[in-house]
Amino acid sequence: MGMSIRGIDPQSEVGRHFHVSIWEWRPLVDLTMAVCPERFPPDLREALQYNEGAGLSRAASCRAVASKLIVVATVDEVRLVFEDRLVARHRRCWGRERTFFDPVHYLALLERKPGGFDHARPLEDWPLPECFILLRRRLEADDLRHGTRSFIRVLRLLEKFSLAQLTGAVEYALDIDVIDADSLRTIAEHRSDRPVELFPLDGRPHLAHVRVEVTDLSAYQVLLEGVAS
Repeated sequence: MGMSIRGIDPQSEVGRHFHVSIWEWRPLVDLTMAVCPERFPPDLREALQYNEGAGLSRAASCRAVASKLIVVATVDEVRLVFEDRLVARHRRCWGRERTFFDPVHYLALLERKPGGFDHARPLEDWPLPECFILLRRRLEADDLRHGTRSFIRVLRLLEKFSLAQLTGAVEYALDIDVIDADSLRTIAEHRSDRPVELFPLDGRPHLAHVRVEVTDLSAYQVLLEGVAS
C-alpha cells in the first residue's frame, strides 16, 4: 500500500482518523479502481496509492466525488452499482455502533502487506476450520519470508469458491502434501466439476427410434492421404 498504517502524523486529527478508518475505506477504493479504472486519472491513482494519512488534495477529492455510484438500500442489504454493474453487496446493520466486515474483501490488500495479517481488525474472530491453521503452519515453516503471503493467496480462493469447497480442497491437499495456491485452485475446480448427467428417454418416445451409428475412424485416413500427395 506504500504507507505506514498510522500515517505520517498519527497524533494529529487527520492521522487519528486515518488510523481508525483505514480498514473501512481502502478496500472500497481498491474495488472501485478495479471495476472502474476509467474514473481514476493517473494523478488520482498515485495519490491513492501513496497517501500517508494527510488526505487527498482538494482537486483529487473533487474528481473522486464527481464519479457517480448508486447506492440501493433495502431492509436486508445495501448494494453499490456503478453504471450497470453491481460492484458491492453488504449486509445491513440496524444496531448501534456496530460494524460488519467481510474478511474476504480485505485479503487483496493484506496480500500486499502480509505483516498486518494477524492485526487486521476485519479478520478478528474469523472462524476458519482447523485445516487452515495447519496449512498456515506448513506454509510458514516451508518459507519463513513468504509463507504468510502464500497462505493469504490460498484464502483469496474464497473469492471464487465457498468455504466448504475450499476446506475440502485444503484437507485433500494436506493429505497429498501439495499446498501451494495454484494446486489448491486446481483441486477445488476439479472437485466442483459436476459429472455429465445421462439423458433419459422417458417421456420422449419420438427419440426411441433414433439410431446413432458408431463413428468409423478409418474415414479420417483421407486426411492423411491428402497430406501425402
